[in-house]
Amino acid sequence: MALESVTLYKLIILYMLNKVKFPLTNAQLSSFFLDNEYTSYFTLQKVISELVDSHLISVETIRNTSYFHITSDGGETLGFFVNRIPSKIMDDMDSFLMQNKYELRNEVGTIADYYKSTNQDYIVHCQVKEGRSTLIELNISVPTKENAAAMCNNWKESSQDIYSFIMKSLMH
Repeated sequence: MALESVTLYKLIILYMLNKVKFPLTNAQLSSFFLDNEYTSYFTLQKVISELVDSHLISVETIRNTSYFHITSDGGETLGFFVNRIPSKIMDDMDSFLMQNKYELRNEVGTIADYYKSTNQDYIVHCQVKEGRSTLIELNISVPTKENAAAMCNNWKESSQDIYSFIMKSLMH
């Protein structure tokens, strides 16, 4: 694995994270790299790990999904070296982000997780964010871990209907 390639992959990730105003998941980054056949999955994971270790990107993990953000150091580094990204690759990234912007934002803006509370039930935390704003946030107590997991799994598909129902009910 040539150093030049690894450096380019790092710059590509920094560029993509800087271009969007929301985090990208490991799956979303992998989709871009693998669909365009830039590198292998394992090389990409090594590159991501190096970016996290060097504090150029940060990672937040929720229910087995890693969400990556560019850090201020990452943005500064990108500013110095963005001209090293070939224009063809930059066009590919811009096209990918433009074509998939709604889906990418929707995937990372709808979050659900759960935890065990002090009274032995489970609290399901559901959230829909748009940019830095929270549109809706719910905390629901359920008796079992299975209930909590099911609610988290269903949140992405149901969140828009639930939000709409709450808005209509409360504004009526």
